[in-house]
Amino acid sequence: MPYYIKLGEIPRTRHIQFRRPDGALYSEEVFGTEGFDGPTSTLYHIHPPTQVCGWEILYSTKTEFVECEIMRMRHMKTAPEKAEGDPIRGQKVILGNDDVEMSICQPAEQMQYHFKNGQGDELYFIHYGSGTLRTMFGTLTFGPKDYIIIPKGTIYMFEFDELRDEDRPEGVTKADMPFGKFLMFETMNTSHFVPPKRYLSKKTAQFLEHAPYCERDLRVPQMPMTFEDKGEFEVRIKARDHVHSYIYPYHPLDVVGWDGCYYPYCFNIDDFSPLVGKTHLPPPIHQTFEGHNFVICSFCPRVLDFHPEAIPIPYNHSNLDSDEVLYYVEGNYKARRGIEVGSVSLHPQGIAHGPHPGTVEASLGKKYTDELAVMCDTFRPLNPTKYALQLDDPEYPESWRSDHHAPGEVRAADAQDGGDGATNTWT
Repeated sequence: MPYYIKLGEIPRTRHIQFRRPDGALYSEEVFGTEGFDGPTSTLYHIHPPTQVCGWEILYSTKTEFVECEIMRMRHMKTAPEKAEGDPIRGQKVILGNDDVEMSICQPAEQMQYHFKNGQGDELYFIHYGSGTLRTMFGTLTFGPKDYIIIPKGTIYMFEFDELRDEDRPEGVTKADMPFGKFLMFETMNTSHFVPPKRYLSKKTAQFLEHAPYCERDLRVPQMPMTFEDKGEFEVRIKARDHVHSYIYPYHPLDVVGWDGCYYPYCFNIDDFSPLVGKTHLPPPIHQTFEGHNFVICSFCPRVLDFHPEAIPIPYNHSNLDSDEVLYYVEGNYKARRGIEVGSVSLHPQGIAHGPHPGTVEASLGKKYTDELAVMCDTFRPLNPTKYALQLDDPEYPESWRSDHHAPGEVRAADAQDGGDGATNTWT
C-alpha cells in the first residue's frame, strides 16, 4: 500500500508459468482493490487458494449503538478493565458510525485460528505488549506504540509474547493483563487506511520532504512467510456482519512469494516527527492516516510554541464538521484535568471544547510537553455502545463549569486535584 516491494520467489513477469519443485504450477492470485483499479499485490501459493470447505456462521459482529440522540462530552476510563477472549474475540467496540469503529482489547488467551477481515481495513495501536503477526504476506514483529495496518482480505494470526511484570501498568496483575492491550480502528465504508494525500508526491506517491514520516519509518513483512503443513486449518472470515468459519486442507499461509503495493505494515508512533510553530498549530499537523470521512492523528512529545507570549495548549475550538476522540497513551495531557492513561474522551461536533479552566494560565511559559495520544476525527457523529456507557463518567461535562481565574488564584476544584493536576511534568 505505501510503496512497491517484493518478497520471496516470483517469476520474471506476471501471469506466466511458475512451477513448484515437483513440476506442478504454483497458483497465482491477484489480490486487489476497487475492481483492480486500486492497489494490488500478486501472490503465488503452493496450493490453489480456492480449496476451502466447511463454512459455518459463528457469530454476529453487528454493533449495537445506544444514546444515539444524545450529544454530550464523554470521558471513558479503560484502565481498570480485565483481560477477556483472544485478540479477535476480546475486542470490545466503544464508539462508531457508518465509516469507522473503535475497539479496545486486553486479550486473555492466544488465537487458535487464522483470521481475515473481508469487510474493511484494520488499524491496531499496541499500547502494551509485543509479539509476532504472521500473515499471508510474511512476518511482522511488533511492540509497544506500534501502529499495525492490516488491509482488507489479509489472512493473519497474532502471537503475543507473555507480558513481563515490569511492562505492565502499576497495580495491574498478570491475570488482568497477561499479554497486553491495544486499540483497534476498523473501516466500515470500504475505504482504506492510507497516508494523507498532502504527504505524497502526486507523480510518484513518494513521501515528500515536509511529511512527518517517510518510507524508512515503515516496517514491511519479512521472512518467514511460507508454511507447507497439510491438515485442517480454520480461517475465520468476517463478512456481511458475521464471522464465518472455513476449513483449509493446508496451512493458509502457503505463499512462496509476492510483489505489489497492497500489504500489512507497522509504524511506531515514536517515529512520527511532530511539527512545531511560533504559535499553536491546529490538529491537522498531527495527522498520520486517513480513510473516507475520518482521520487518525498522533499527538507526540514535542517542543512547544516559541512566540514569547504563546499560549502553548489548544485554544477553544468548534470543529463544526467533526467528532473528536482522543485515546491517552502516556505522559501528562496538559489541557485536561482528570485524564489518565487509557482514558478515551469524546467531544462531539456542535459543542465548543478546549482546555479545562485554569490550565491555560498554568501552561504559560512552558517549553515542552510529554503527552502521547492517538486521535480519531470523524465527519459523522460517533455513537457509544453499552460497553462504553459502563466506562463513562457522567460528571465529565461539568468539569468545564468555571470561569477564568487570576494567576496564582487557587480554585476549589484545583485544590482537590492537588494544585492544578495538569502541570507536574512540564518543563
